Amino acid sequence: MSGKKKKSTIILISVLAIFSVLQFFRPTKNISEEMSNKDILKAEDPPRDVSRILVTSCYDCHSNNTKYPWYSEITPVNFYLDDHVKDGKRHLNFSEWAALSSEKKAHKIEEIGEEVERGKMPLDSYVWLHKEANITEKEKQILLDWVKNYELK
Repeated sequence: MSGKKKKSTIILISVLAIFSVLQFFRPTKNISEEMSNKDILKAEDPPRDVSRILVTSCYDCHSNNTKYPWYSEITPVNFYLDDHVKDGKRHLNFSEWAALSSEKKAHKIEEIGEEVERGKMPLDSYVWLHKEANITEKEKQILLDWVKNYELK
């Protein structure tokens, strides 16, 4: 074996070994056992079609219960997803809805409408991998009507 080929083999084995060891380091998953009483679905009791859209298109990143795809088991992808979910929950966590002040809820509802109307949510990168999360024009209108007519409970 030539020196160059030997060096390449050592580098490849080292990279594979590091990648293998990294698989033992994982972030904590964002999974809760049950829906909290603070969840928007319990606190506000939105119409069934609105609830379905929120769960299907929003909850993976904006709640305390993410449904993880198979590729979330691979490091470093799992750390990327963990960071993405934490960022989404930092902006809006539907599981903690009832803990928000009335003013904050009104502001969040307004933001939901703006993001949906502009086509910013759900993110294109999310819909690309989760086709079921894509919001149709009809679903978009359902959400926008709900936002427009939203009243605090």
